[in-house]
Amino acid sequence: MQEILWEGVSHVLLDIEGTTCPVSYVAETLFPYASANLAPYLETHQQEANIRALIQELETLWQQDTDQEARNLLIHSEQCAQQSGVGKILPYLKFLIRCDRKVTPLKDLQGKIWAEGYARGELVGPLFDDVPPSLRRWQQKGLVLAVYSSGSIAAQQLIYQYSNHGDLRYLFSYWFDTHTGSKHKPSSYNLIAEAMGCAPQAILFVSDSDSELQAASQSGLQVVCSQRKTDKVKELSTYYPTINDFHEILLKLQH
Repeated sequence: MQEILWEGVSHVLLDIEGTTCPVSYVAETLFPYASANLAPYLETHQQEANIRALIQELETLWQQDTDQEARNLLIHSEQCAQQSGVGKILPYLKFLIRCDRKVTPLKDLQGKIWAEGYARGELVGPLFDDVPPSLRRWQQKGLVLAVYSSGSIAAQQLIYQYSNHGDLRYLFSYWFDTHTGSKHKPSSYNLIAEAMGCAPQAILFVSDSDSELQAASQSGLQVVCSQRKTDKVKELSTYYPTINDFHEILLKLQH
């Protein structure tokens, strides 16, 4: 195990997918669960004001979507006069999930569906075994821990609340999602540093995405690439320091 020393760090900002839990969990468990439960969830909750607002946002996005498949789905829905209400938008929502579109209202809706699944015990957040002890060790040393994921804050918190290691939400002080901005834009990381009241260079960002690491690095954050051996994905060709396990990260705090 090759350890890497990071100096001047006061905050650790963590991605989730491919960093604290397997990539496969999102693609093979969460997305199919949301897709399968869209219809019953919307039928049950469609009269709630916040759900109606999310549906309206998604319908507007659909009208503006230039993807050819999305356009074809829209034309077909307009030709099917018998479809109305939530049934009309279901094909587009499933299309967005299948394409893993980083659409904020969709992420909000998925988070609500997953909340019911976690509460029923149908979903469990599969954190890597090295994650909980590392989080506790960093917090005990006085580091501030935060999450930044393309999934909604509600969905992030569910993974840690209903994890295979118990409820770990208390370890985190900040949560950020695409309401802050795209993970591929440097400006998003500047906003995160401002929200946490620290200099960008005092933050260590851990992610499995090279483009996210590049954006964070351009904002002045220190970065490290997570390449989990258990994830069946090609190794990244990255310019950034790489770890396979959180135990490889040694932190010297900023004073």
